[in-house]
Amino acid sequence: MQTGIYVGISAHMALERRMNTLADNIANATTTGFRATEVKFNQVVADTQTADVSFVSQGKEYISTRNGGMKHTGNMLDFAVKGDAWFSIETPSGQALTRDGRFTLTEAGDLVTINGYPVLDAGGAPIQLNGAAGAPTASSDGVLYQNGQQVGAIGLFEADMSKGFTRVSNSGVIPALPAQPVVDRIDAGLVQGYTEESNVNPIAEMTQLITVTRAFESMNSLMRDGESSFNEAIKTLGGAK
Repeated sequence: MQTGIYVGISAHMALERRMNTLADNIANATTTGFRATEVKFNQVVADTQTADVSFVSQGKEYISTRNGGMKHTGNMLDFAVKGDAWFSIETPSGQALTRDGRFTLTEAGDLVTINGYPVLDAGGAPIQLNGAAGAPTASSDGVLYQNGQQVGAIGLFEADMSKGFTRVSNSGVIPALPAQPVVDRIDAGLVQGYTEESNVNPIAEMTQLITVTRAFESMNSLMRDGESSFNEAIKTLGGAK
């Protein structure tokens, strides 16, 4: 009987975690460059003396690799990533990856995000341009030109998120494993004058949230019934002669 309560608690923890990720996804359905968080759950089997008991793991979060829609802005300082790659920016929390390519150019020539974080090149250095020369033009591989001269390049990076990640502003993530520059990949590049919309499908996420909420409530009811039955069994057995 107690085993059932433990299994129910494990399910509660898993459902709560999924509700949190779904709520965060829905909240960022219109956030530029945001990629949804998904959760993979595994079965954990405990070998007891009487039976194999299956618990639900807390779940492992991963980032959806679906591309969001491309939105044409016509702004020469807006960029969208093609393929499974990321821009790299320097944040107060450290070097982060983002798909939010809404950049600006300071008077000093620094290429920065809308929050003022430096955009990095493939070597991890801030990109320095001529602030008086206006917005650069960019090739599909990220090379930047001003007045017909190459002046820098926007770095594109790839990262293994399987070991975990932390979310930061600008739709950014900091992977547990260091990101690596994209090299010799024809499936990854950038498009100038566009931004990438969030890849969250708000209708699908809301439907999942309703389903998970109902499952959470059902598990609550089952645990209350199980606890009630357990208490009744104790009273009955305790009164037996």
